[in-house]
This record gives sequence, structure tokens and C-alpha cells, in this order.
Amino acid sequence: MSELDETRHVTGFTIITGLSGAGRSEAAHCLEDLGYFVVDNLPPALLPKMAELTTRPGGPARVAIVVDARGGVFFSELSKALEELKKLHADYRIVFLEASDDDLVNRYEATRRRHPLAPADRVVEGIRKERHILGELRGHADLVIDTSGLTPHELRDRIREAFADAPPEEGIQVSVVSFGFKFGAPRDADMQLDVRFLPNPHWVPELRALPGTDQRVRDYVQSQDAYGTFIERVTALLDATVPGFVAEGKSYLTVSIGCTGGHHRSVVVAEALGAYFRDHGLPVVVVHRDVDRG
Repeated sequence: MSELDETRHVTGFTIITGLSGAGRSEAAHCLEDLGYFVVDNLPPALLPKMAELTTRPGGPARVAIVVDARGGVFFSELSKALEELKKLHADYRIVFLEASDDDLVNRYEATRRRHPLAPADRVVEGIRKERHILGELRGHADLVIDTSGLTPHELRDRIREAFADAPPEEGIQVSVVSFGFKFGAPRDADMQLDVRFLPNPHWVPELRALPGTDQRVRDYVQSQDAYGTFIERVTALLDATVPGFVAEGKSYLTVSIGCTGGHHRSVVVAEALGAYFRDHGLPVVVVHRDVDRG
């Protein structure tokens, strides 16, 4: 029998993983600032032992473990370790960080470091190998964060939004993200909506320079015939799916809304959906990714 009694549950246990260069270290530092006990590059086989330590008197209440492909043969043991955590009734979460190939290559070139899976080969080859190795794990992640185009400060904001505002006991944490398709769609969205079918305020001279947070732009978008029907159908979809996500134990839900430039229509709809989630008592963060971009 394990030292962890079956009736006791580990809380605040977070596993940080993802692609090399995607921001794992920055995420770990942010969690450390939030009061987590952070261990970097722990062999997966030791995860159950670390979980047991959190239940002992004086042990850390919240733990974050960084696990990555540098673990070599240990990494292949991760699935076994996660199964052991389930047997121990450990309430763990997996945070997976990724980024586009271009962003990862640029970061490696800026630091002049070698990729851990391609020490004598091109960086892109190391990225390809790592994506293959981590593909299945990404599918099991509770939270996927795409750090493409994010500064370290913006990544820390995302981590704080996910962990500081909604402890696990509060249920699912929702992020609503508006974006412009011209700048690329977010890779980490669980649900993506395209609102380019709505008339674009960009073509109204007096509205062009105003953001979607301005009441005049909001009134214009919400006055369109298709807007009311669209919001009604989307909220009906959320009414049907969100309770299921909560029942299945999903910790994070990211809904992205895109228009051409991320300046008008998507911002209006994102604010409306943010209000929907708040009205339903769910913690929500609304992020307008591209509202200030040219």
C-alpha cells in the first residue's frame, strides 16, 4: 500500500510540459512567484513520490513539476507515472506550452542554444522530433498555451490568469480571446468562432479607428440582423457543452473569436461571451489579443 491513503487527495499538483523554447521555465518562475514549490526536470518515475510528499505535515501545499523530453528514457515512463497518480487519487493538472516552428527557431537563434533533441542537427529537426514525442501528451493536457508572439511578460499574465484567479476548487477557468485571422489563429483554443460574416465597422469612417470596446462600435455590431441570432445560437451551444466540460473535470476552457483584424467584431463578441460566463458564475478572463495591432 502506498504511503498516500486512498481517502486523501493531493491538490495543487501541476505538471508543466511542452516544447523546448515555448516558455516552460518562464511558466515555472511565475508559479514559483505565486507560491508553488517548483521542481525542474524531475524524472517522471518520481512524480508519485512527490505527490506523496505534499500530503505530509509541513509538506508543500502546491507543487509544480517541469517534465520535458530532456528526461530521455525517463520520459517514456510518464504515462506509467500518470496512471500511478490516478491510483493515488492525486488531483493533478497538465499545462502544455507550445509555439509555432518559426517562433521556436527564432528563439533558438536569438539565444544561440542547441535544441536538446538535435544537438548536432538543425533546430527544425529537433522541433519535429519533440512534437512527435509530445503529441499524445498534448491531447491529455488540461491547459494548452500557445506562446507564439507572446512576450515573457504576456506569458506570465496568462499563467497568473489561469492559476491566481481560479483555484481548482472553484471549477473551470474560462478564457475568452478575441483575435484577427490576419495575424494567425490561436493554437490553444478549445472552441473557435469566426465572426467575419458580420458587417465590418472598418468600412464605416467614423468607427474605423475605434476599438470594439467603444460603445459606438458595440452598438453598430449588435444592431446587425445576424448578431442576435448568432449570440443566441452560441450561448445555446455553451449551455449544452460547458456543464459537460465541468462534469468531466476539465479545468480550463479557451474560447477564441476571430474577425479579420481582431479590432472590432471579435472584440464585441468576446465581451458579450465574457458577460455570459460571468452571469453563469464562472471565473472568466477576456483577452483582446490583436485590438492594438495595426
